[in-house]
Amino acid sequence: MAAVPASLAGSFKGSFAYYTIKDRLPQILTKVIDTLHRHKNEFFEEHGEKGIEAEKNTISLLSKLRNELQTDKPLVPLDDKLPDTLLWNQYLEYQQNLLDGNGQPSWFQSPWLYVECYMYRRIHEALAQNPPIDDYDVFKEVKVQSFFESHQAIIALCTYLRELLKNIEDLDEKQLQEDFLKLLQVSLWGNKCDLSISAGEDNSQKANPLKSLDDLKPFILVDDMESIWSLLINCKKRRTSEDITRIDIVLDNAGYELITDLVLADFLLSSKLATEVHFHGKCIPWYVSDTTKHDFNWTIKQLQSANNRWMSKCGMNWEGSIKKGVWVYHDHMFWTLPHEFCSMALVATDLYAELEKSNLIIFKGDLNYRKLTGDRKWEFTVPFHQALNKFHPAPLCSLRTLKSDVQVGLKHGQGEQFVTTEPDWMISGKYGVVQFDASL
Repeated sequence: MAAVPASLAGSFKGSFAYYTIKDRLPQILTKVIDTLHRHKNEFFEEHGEKGIEAEKNTISLLSKLRNELQTDKPLVPLDDKLPDTLLWNQYLEYQQNLLDGNGQPSWFQSPWLYVECYMYRRIHEALAQNPPIDDYDVFKEVKVQSFFESHQAIIALCTYLRELLKNIEDLDEKQLQEDFLKLLQVSLWGNKCDLSISAGEDNSQKANPLKSLDDLKPFILVDDMESIWSLLINCKKRRTSEDITRIDIVLDNAGYELITDLVLADFLLSSKLATEVHFHGKCIPWYVSDTTKHDFNWTIKQLQSANNRWMSKCGMNWEGSIKKGVWVYHDHMFWTLPHEFCSMALVATDLYAELEKSNLIIFKGDLNYRKLTGDRKWEFTVPFHQALNKFHPAPLCSLRTLKSDVQVGLKHGQGEQFVTTEPDWMISGKYGVVQFDASL
């Protein structure tokens, strides 16, 4: 196999990685500091002087972090004694060894994927070291806002799903396929709503998502949807009453995108394309809008209590699926480590073994794509399978809108043409891919 290319990094001036570390990450830190400051009274009401002291200390640590980032200081080991601290510090040591004694890993000189993850982990550290506000989610406010601002789109989706499920038993294979492909695309384009890209600015879905699918179709650069359908329909046809068809969805953003994933999961179960769906979220607040267990449960509760009958029906059904054990939520600390996924088998053997039970793993979003491909300077035409670098717990696919400088599996000349005509094609979220890899 050919050598693995270099990691994307802030040392490439003018790159999206450079812009992210220089501008976007400090903006996000500033918003986090502002959020804590605005909730000062709340901390006082709940915890008295201890709450105020904790808020002050946390802001002080985050201001120091922002300064380190902006002045390209060396990365320092974590100091918070949490379950993943040792793994993080070993990873820093590994980065130091790569430099072979030539200085320390710093913000602009280290892999972009690593330093971006490291920043979010340091935000978590600043809070973890300051009880009683140690479990405060600094991104909760923007996630909640994003959910409510997508209200109309959520109603449209829930209504569509409830209508669809009324006669799901009577659908022939062709109709089932059409509906599956539709909801897969809704889930793909749901990935546009990413608050870490907009640095927390409003990025919600306002319009009815089903009406724009035909217009968006030309923007899917790699379309392996038919292969995914074949895999699922064959599983269904071969399945005996004892068999399980398990689909795993590695989640990305909370809010509207999460709803698109839950709608897809409901359809998969109701159409018997799957018998159980496993969701994987983050165990700490991450990349502004990533889904935590709290976000997952909060979303279902919101739907249940909505004053729209189809939204509340979806909420009730989804709560029922969790109680029945056909929907299972997992979080594992591996998802908030800086490692690319090809090291999962070594670093998180239990998670890898869990994913091996799956018939299909759906990886949502840009960060998962970056970790699948190692966030490297791959040629555009390198096959998806090769970029996965031996990561194959089960057949897998990526549903992702492009928001970073990595893309593989394109046709010859396709990427180069975009570079000339649309310089920001890789970062605007305008284009999407549905990439599938069945080889084990």
